[in-house]
Amino acid sequence: MIGFVECEYRIFHVHSLKDKRAVLKRTLTRLRQKFNVAAAEVDHQDVWQLTKIAITTVSSSRQALERELNHALSFLDSFPEWERISTTFEWL
Repeated sequence: MIGFVECEYRIFHVHSLKDKRAVLKRTLTRLRQKFNVAAAEVDHQDVWQLTKIAITTVSSSRQALERELNHALSFLDSFPEWERISTTFEWL
């Protein structure tokens, strides 16, 4: 099975795309190191206070997928630089 989640974040206290990229690079690198997921910014690349991140992983059971993706989202939510404003899950 494949689990996929798209989440949109509002990033606080950034004043340029360069600041946004620094926040994204740091958090997505840590996410990939800590969890067995692939992650990337998939929308709002030219907007400096908004981002949409896609996270995906593969497992033999849906429960394992849900657990891994929810841990990844909790990890991302622990960063004070941003706030999640929407989340969409898909299972393939």
